[in-house]
Amino acid sequence: MLASLHVKNMALIREAEVEFGPGLNILTGETGAGKSIVIGSVNIALGTGNFKDYVPEDADYALVELIFTTENPRVRELLKKQDLPFEDGEVILTRKYKSGRSTSKINGETVPVSFVRNLAGELIDIHGQHEHQSLLYEKNHLTILDSFARKETAPLLAVCREQHRAYQKAKREWEQASASDQDRAKELDFLKYEIQEIQAAALRPGEDEELENSYRLMSNGQKIMEALSETGNLTGAGDDGGAQDLIGRAVRALSSIRGYDGTLEELGATLEDIESLLGEFNRSLSGYMDDLVFDPQQLRETEERLDLINHLKSKYGNSIEEILAACREKEERVDILMNYEEHLSTLRGTMEESSRTLLATAANLSNVRKQYAQVLSKQIRAALVDLNFLDVQFEITFRELPEPQEDGLDAVCFQISMNPGLPLRPLGSVASGGELSRIMLAIKAVMADKDNIETLIFDEIDSGISGRTAQKVSEKMAVIAGSHQILCITHLAQIAAMADRHYIIEKKPADSKTVTNIGLLTEEESIRELARILGGAEITDTVLDNAREMKELAARLKDK
Repeated sequence: MLASLHVKNMALIREAEVEFGPGLNILTGETGAGKSIVIGSVNIALGTGNFKDYVPEDADYALVELIFTTENPRVRELLKKQDLPFEDGEVILTRKYKSGRSTSKINGETVPVSFVRNLAGELIDIHGQHEHQSLLYEKNHLTILDSFARKETAPLLAVCREQHRAYQKAKREWEQASASDQDRAKELDFLKYEIQEIQAAALRPGEDEELENSYRLMSNGQKIMEALSETGNLTGAGDDGGAQDLIGRAVRALSSIRGYDGTLEELGATLEDIESLLGEFNRSLSGYMDDLVFDPQQLRETEERLDLINHLKSKYGNSIEEILAACREKEERVDILMNYEEHLSTLRGTMEESSRTLLATAANLSNVRKQYAQVLSKQIRAALVDLNFLDVQFEITFRELPEPQEDGLDAVCFQISMNPGLPLRPLGSVASGGELSRIMLAIKAVMADKDNIETLIFDEIDSGISGRTAQKVSEKMAVIAGSHQILCITHLAQIAAMADRHYIIEKKPADSKTVTNIGLLTEEESIRELARILGGAEITDTVLDNAREMKELAARLKDK
């Protein structure tokens, strides 16, 4: 359940912290007191709203934090996948806005807002002021039915969507392959030209690297020869003043005294090793210089070969290996085009098999939906009767689509008759705004028992109702609150009287400004708030007695 809400610098709310309890939590207040700010703040924390139009100009930052306690195993699973901490069943959702940017955190760890939205769907269900209008669109009817039956429909839907992708891929390949003979002939000629171009080059893996090394040597030949000549002059053997000549003299000078001391013997041996190494170096250098021939013709041929390879790279791949792989792919395509009827037959067979598999899954999914539709229809009708639709009839009808879509073959429509003798008609064509609101409440009541979501928020679900109907709505809310936590913003005394915890949202002056505060009411304060809702500006003793009686009647109803 939602344990607490902490809001800072959101519109008229400078800072507020509210602790909610189990059961029915009612929020009331004058029009314009800031009830929409509360719902807006919750939506922002859940990742479905943004801070725009809420953050005051004089605020450095804005903050919304929700603390949930939950036993939902799906929540634990989602947090574990993201390697997020989860202790004592507590989930803390925090969103902060500063310097034009917002950040989202779960249990102190920064997360993408998309994950917040995903997790929120397992923690809370919000019925906004205009959500009942979604019932006007038949595509949402299928979503409701699949949610009701999701233990069986969810795995079938996943398979259906995967098979639909496979079918669409096979269909595209077959359609693209069904080109005209003229187009295929053009493609075949072009492929043969490209294959011939690659094969004529007689490429060898690693050849480009070898050529690039040779080209670097040849293009820098003069610089290399000059450096090697200078090196040879400095280290040259037999040349007066060369390193090898000087070291030879040093060896001879040291040899005349080596016998006098062991250390001198070691120094002499070391110097002889140096002389030997330098001699070996000079022989290697001389051999390298003898073999190093710079032929202008060879340079041009190397340059031309590299140009050819680079040209082929620009067309077929970034390396010789990729060029050769492209050649093999083109050869395979040529084989297909040369045996095209067989290829088309294979593609057609794949497409038809994908279609049969998809149809079988979609038909299975449809059968499951129809079974659950009967159960859902009965439960929604019973819930509607509880909400003062006394002679209501409700059915879920199916229409088969011309071909399977990613969610199957079914178009689903909720149909209703609210008066005896009238035929069933699509929900969106017969229900008023107030009726749609009650129908949505009935659906929410039925769905609440089918999932693990512990908290439901109803934002002014009392729109367009009054009298006995409002009383029935309040009783239904109390029933749902027996197994779920409910937060409800309302203008109706009948609903507010059912509160297990009653909060007031009100505007007050503070430091030359108007701010919104949220407070928990005592029993007597709740009665006075009911009297305000009932009596308006003037609260008489009679209105107070009426409000007190409403609370007592509500308490007796909840105790049944």
